[in-house]
Amino acid sequence: MLLLLVINPGFYLFIIIFYVPMYLMKSRGVLGATPVEIEHHLEMGRKLLAAGQLAEALSHYHSAVEGDSKNYLTYYKRAAVFLAMGKSKSALPDLSQAIQLKPDFLAARLQRGNILLKQGNTEEAREDFLAVLNRSPDHEEAHDQLHKADDLELLQEEAHEAHHRGDYFTAVQVLEKVIELSPWDPESRELRAECYIRLGDPRKAIMDLTPATRLRADNRAAFLKLSQLHYSLGNHHDSLSQVRECLKLDQDDKECFVHYKQVKKLSKQLDTAEELILEQRYREAIEKCESVMRTEPNVAFYTNKAKERICFCLSAEEAVDICSEAHQREPQNIHILRDRAEAYILQQEYEKAVEDYQEAREFDQENQELREGLERAQKLLKQSRKRDYYKILGVSRSANKQEIIKAYRKLAQQWHPDNFQSEADKKEAEKKFIDIASAKEVLTNPEMRQKFDSGEDPLDPENQQGGGGGREWPFGFNPFEGGNFHFKFHQH
Repeated sequence: MLLLLVINPGFYLFIIIFYVPMYLMKSRGVLGATPVEIEHHLEMGRKLLAAGQLAEALSHYHSAVEGDSKNYLTYYKRAAVFLAMGKSKSALPDLSQAIQLKPDFLAARLQRGNILLKQGNTEEAREDFLAVLNRSPDHEEAHDQLHKADDLELLQEEAHEAHHRGDYFTAVQVLEKVIELSPWDPESRELRAECYIRLGDPRKAIMDLTPATRLRADNRAAFLKLSQLHYSLGNHHDSLSQVRECLKLDQDDKECFVHYKQVKKLSKQLDTAEELILEQRYREAIEKCESVMRTEPNVAFYTNKAKERICFCLSAEEAVDICSEAHQREPQNIHILRDRAEAYILQQEYEKAVEDYQEAREFDQENQELREGLERAQKLLKQSRKRDYYKILGVSRSANKQEIIKAYRKLAQQWHPDNFQSEADKKEAEKKFIDIASAKEVLTNPEMRQKFDSGEDPLDPENQQGGGGGREWPFGFNPFEGGNFHFKFHQH
């Protein structure tokens, strides 16, 4: 070697550059792994696979394949890991490579045939099963799978014929058997989804299309259809999520982009309306709900939803009208009935409030909010038949403290017993004056007002602990003690 270097250094350099790497490739594998290293990766892959550590096992099998790309067993073992991970599409190329390297490798052919059958590819699956039977005529599993391939082909034809003639119910029944034999076939799931849509059951269509999106490499059509179905059902967040998946596959897809802009705009409006309601910015929320109805006038769900939320935001008078209109559209919507009941309570129409809560409970017996609302409305109805402090002062249930005091002063001045001459008039005025003073006492005290709004009269002796005792006036003062009335009212 030294002599060669001295005589012809250029030739020796050629030997180093070309001959040595070829020698090393043969002794160490294609990418420099020695047989010992490859065996180590295979052994580690086997142990990790047995332990259920699939990702780590796959990493070792990748290294083994890279180290020796001519070993059919290495491909077969990696395919086994892919299958264990539920990645049948990734397993197929490895099984095909193993068969190419060793055409009589029956285990790989049988496994590939099984995958092709589950994918609904009866023709290629049949070829693999026949190849196994050609070399091993008594192979029981290959015989069974070949029969399944024949059965599947007949069922597929029957399903398509039923769909073609418009018999969607029969098609769904047949496709159930088809999908049982070929659960990884996107075409059968998409066909059944179309049948469900024709039968008016979009939710079942969604259940078929969701796995179908994962069974094709580029299934933009399924993602778009899923988005449209969710949109039609009012699931605008899910609709937005699915159409975004379509655009991830191709951001220039025109159909997906047009639908994306519509869903995004509507979803933003609905979310903003809910945020405004939480912040009690009701007028702005109403405007946003009205924009929802303009953005999507053709899907009933969004019009109904917008009117339901407008009903929630409006004052009592307006709310009853809007809620009644919304109720006609959706008679079983418990939220609309609840909101109208609350509007009736604000209008002090307790019987109607009770009726609405009772109707809502017919649709949802377990709803605690409805149960509590009904109990409160019933208490208020019972209370209204006794003494209603809001009516006594002539103020609404939403009146603030300043409005209550103003009404009290005006009425107290009007019904002051000193203003009346006859004994009968004085007695009537005295009764009125007591009611006016009681109303002011209850409605200007937050704790007492809350009790009254819940249907309990805090001044009713029945509700007092001990059940009796004299009437206690605020600040220890009785306006009728001594029989003389001398009040001065300051008008503001």
